[in-house]
Amino acid sequence: MQTPKKIAIVGSGLVGTLLGIYLKRRGHTVHIFDRSPDIRKINFSGRSINLVLSDRGIKTLKNVGLEDEILGIGIPVEKRAIHTGTDRVTNQFYGLDGEVIYSISRGLLNKKMVDLAEQAGVEFFFESKIWDVTLTDATLHMGEEERGEWTELKYDLVFGADGAFSRIRHRMQRQSMFNYSQEFLNIGYKELNIPANSDGSHKLDEKSLHIWPRGNFMLMALANLDGSFTCTLFMPHDGENSFESLKTKEQLVDFFAQHFPDTKEVIPNLVEDFFKNPTSYLVTMKCFPWTYSDKVALIGDACHAIVPFYGHGMNAGFEDITVLEEMMEKYGDDWANLLNEYENSRKPNADAIAELSYRNFMEMSAKTADKRFLLQKKIEKWFSEKHPDKWIPLYSRVTFSHQPYSEALAEGDKQNKIMEEILNMESIEEIWDTEVVEHRILELLK
Repeated sequence: MQTPKKIAIVGSGLVGTLLGIYLKRRGHTVHIFDRSPDIRKINFSGRSINLVLSDRGIKTLKNVGLEDEILGIGIPVEKRAIHTGTDRVTNQFYGLDGEVIYSISRGLLNKKMVDLAEQAGVEFFFESKIWDVTLTDATLHMGEEERGEWTELKYDLVFGADGAFSRIRHRMQRQSMFNYSQEFLNIGYKELNIPANSDGSHKLDEKSLHIWPRGNFMLMALANLDGSFTCTLFMPHDGENSFESLKTKEQLVDFFAQHFPDTKEVIPNLVEDFFKNPTSYLVTMKCFPWTYSDKVALIGDACHAIVPFYGHGMNAGFEDITVLEEMMEKYGDDWANLLNEYENSRKPNADAIAELSYRNFMEMSAKTADKRFLLQKKIEKWFSEKHPDKWIPLYSRVTFSHQPYSEALAEGDKQNKIMEEILNMESIEEIWDTEVVEHRILELLK
């Protein structure tokens, strides 16, 4: 146990609540503040991408005995189902030996995490607006309005888990030597819905991540426990085939009939959902340092918001907690060194998963419909099954291992160079699973 501290966490999202459970179990007093109402008392919909829980996030849950509880509200997903414009669906399994990721509704998981944190003894303060923090002494400033009267709340330590537009980070940005960048994609997203069949069953295969890749736009669908699917339409904000170009019911219906004809029967409320739900933005945010002395630290999206195309925003945030826990074990009450090593250990990996997530949009929206890319994946799977000690595909490194993201990215780049050479071999389409190709890959790996 550490010497008990009075710790505030700003943000009651997934990372903030799980961090609260970890800190409470170490004997600290933990208060979590959020400007929003209690998520358990509101209808959460219209602005979400289903979460994908994989090995890194599962490890963090397992360490505090919550693995079974959370996996119980998820659906195992074993493959991508790629809808290529006709009635044809190509299946691409994620890992070897039946490895799966879990599709979980963000709203359902967040409600569950708040319940579990309360049961652990964490205290929540909803509809409490934190506008600022005094970095030198971990004092929070709370009030109804930004320019109104504020109350001071004194803590030993403050964690900013308040997302990509964090107020805690906003204060840290006003110091010297604080580096910060944010980059918006010209791609936005909108939530749509595939309801369950009348008997409660799923209209599509629930064990697949469904993708309709169409170049610079795509549709995606992940299953929910109630038989529905949360669909997400990713498109440019403006230009041809964009949100801006779909202003009327007729334009929308024509667009879906042309590009996603096989969704007509499964998305009955297309028009209503499209015009009711907001168009959301996608941003990559990087900063450094993540901590101030032994008083203030950032975690999760507050210090490394990423685009959702690898399904690792939550997993990377949970892995922050795993690393923080390792540092608490190592340094005990030496919070200055503890936080310093936490940020230095995580920063290169946060940058790597940001890069991987950005690249994966290109893969999912365009390459998954490309014959050459599909052949590459086939060769990689075939070779890795024959030589599991010599070739772990990049997706498996990121999703089914705990290898640091930065190492996975570097290994993935090496593998890609090898595959470029293999795909340029004469008649590769005919000889892809022969000894000639196998020996060539082995040579290149040397």
